[in-house]
This record gives sequence, structure tokens and C-alpha cells, in this order.
Amino acid sequence: MKRIIAVLMCLVAVLCGGVAFAQEGLTKVADNVYSYVGVKESSPATSFAANAGIVIGRDGILVVDTLVSAKEAQRFLADIRKVSDKPIKYVVDTHAHLDHAFGNCVFAKQGAIIISHDADRRLLEKMGEETLKNIANYGMKPEDMAGTEIVCPQLAFSERMTIDLGDEKVELIRVAPSHTEGSVAVYLPAKKLLFTGDILFTDFHPYLADGDIPGWIRTLDALQAMDVERIVPGHGPLSTKKDLTEMKEYLLLFDAKARELAAKSQDADAIAAELKRVLPKRSLAEWMIAYNVKGRYLRKQ
Repeated sequence: MKRIIAVLMCLVAVLCGGVAFAQEGLTKVADNVYSYVGVKESSPATSFAANAGIVIGRDGILVVDTLVSAKEAQRFLADIRKVSDKPIKYVVDTHAHLDHAFGNCVFAKQGAIIISHDADRRLLEKMGEETLKNIANYGMKPEDMAGTEIVCPQLAFSERMTIDLGDEKVELIRVAPSHTEGSVAVYLPAKKLLFTGDILFTDFHPYLADGDIPGWIRTLDALQAMDVERIVPGHGPLSTKKDLTEMKEYLLLFDAKARELAAKSQDADAIAAELKRVLPKRSLAEWMIAYNVKGRYLRKQ
């Protein structure tokens, strides 16, 4: 787990001068389903901003991911209240990384039951307080995290779980090992809609340093076989199945080429430059290429 923290510390340290995120409110993607997606430029202050979303049912609201801080989660909550005053009954953490789960505290105060896979609940229990304590190493100022408390999920599952919101069934599916050991997708079968968490990055160079690449490939194949028409990725614009195919191709190419280059040289900058040349073009987070090389493919000294 220390390796995860160390790599993330390097990854986010480029976000100098505090953090200003770029979500621009909720976007309706289906009846009673909204995404919180709005990253439009890859400036250092926004390039790892995560997506989130909500499902509104007869009995209440389910939230998918809570962003990086109490401040961001409060803004998210304010936008939710613009479209519904129903109780927020559930939060699903697609995984335990700070940009998806550190806003849990805001929704816990709303009385929400927070849910994740057991592996990532344990990950948040292990890394959460240390990460928050050392938040300056992540390029954030104390005021960025004002009011943020680590709140771990109260409820965890192993493979699948179904939540009934009264008129909408929501399926939680373990899609791991992949980005993390306990990554979760949120599936609305009646709407053929999927929230993937960080299984999918669209037009955004993904964070790979601690992922299980073979497992990730199998997961993408499994998602491809599902009855899905619309996808909310973990980062980047709204997606469709073609983006699952492109993500798989990206992972295969990155892994094969990085291994080939690292076998010949341990020059991280040279490896990253060659990867940048051969990888599919993505608009956001180009700097992630070098961090993935350093975190995954270079021999530890």
C-alpha cells in the first residue's frame, strides 16, 4: 500500500498552487440519472479531476463517487439539490483512491450508507488517514481539504450486490483485479447505462502504476459483452462501447512497449517520450505517461 501512496504522491505533486476542479454541474444522461463530468482542459489544476454521478429513484438517491474533498463534495451536493430534494440513501465508491472517495464525509452526514468492495474498503482504511495527513505531498493546500474526514464504507460486498431504489434496480459489480483490487462498476440494466469508475478513462491518459493489466484487459472484455449503450467513465467525457475497445488497445500497447523499452534502458524520460510518440493521442493528462513508467516499469533501486 505504501507503494500506491508513494506513486500517487509523485503523480499529484504536479498540481502546484492548490486545486481547482472543473466540474460544471450535473448533466442528464437518462431519465433520473445524471453525471458530474466537466473537465475540458488538461491544466495542472484539473487534469486528474474525477467524474461522479447520481441515480434518482422513487425512494431516494444513489451517489456514485464523492470526489476529492469535503469542499468538492459539498459543491456536488448543492448541484444534486438543484435537481432533487429526495434523501441520499446510498453512496457507492467505485474504488478507494482519494479523487473518488475523500468526499464520503459530506454524504455520510446526510445519512447515506456508503458501499464499496471489501478490498477497497480495506485500502481506504489503511491509506486514508496517512494520505490526508500528508496532503501537501499531493499538491493540495490545507484549505483545499478543509472539513475533509476519512469515512470508510459501512457496507462491503464481494462480487455483486443489487440496490432497489423503488423503481430502479442498480447492480454493483466487482470489476477487478484491474485498476484496483476492489474496483466496482455501477450498472443500470433497464437503462443500459454503466458507471465504470477508473476501469475506463476517455480521452485521458490513465493511471496504471498499480493496476493489474491482465485483469484489467479481462474486465474490459467482460464489460464489452454487457448490454450497455451509454457509459460514464472515471475520467474524461461520456463514452460508449467503442471507448472500451480503445482503452483495451491502449493498455496492451502501453504495457508491451514500456516493457520492451525498459528492458533496453532505464531512462524514464526517453521511455516516456517514445511512448508519447506511439500511443493514441489523448487530450488530457499527458504527464501521466511518465508517472506510469516510473511507478511500474523501472527497476527499484
